[in-house]
Amino acid sequence: VQLVESGGGLVQFGGSLRLSCAASGFTFSNYGMSWYRQAPGKERELVAVIRSGGAGTHYADSVKGRFTISRDNAKNTVYLEMNSLKPEDMAVYYCNARRMFYDYWGQGTQVTVSS
Repeated sequence: VQLVESGGGLVQFGGSLRLSCAASGFTFSNYGMSWYRQAPGKERELVAVIRSGGAGTHYADSVKGRFTISRDNAKNTVYLEMNSLKPEDMAVYYCNARRMFYDYWGQGTQVTVSS
């Protein structure tokens, strides 16, 4: 099983980034997919979730209206479109796949927002 995040980097305040997470080694379409983030000295927090079918999504209040999670089951990839980025969005972003007792994590990608 592999989850490989990409798309992180340095962006200015108010800018945008698109994160991708490429999955392999499991039946991607059967899993709920999520993005989490962890800032230095803070606990990992849930950012966004998308159900296996793609119809249901959920966002943390802090990112509602600015971030959009989506998935392409044909490409085994989940995305996080991040707009209007703020310094408080700076963190390592992790991709997660979850179904019943199965729980997989990527290695994370750093997002840095300069003010």
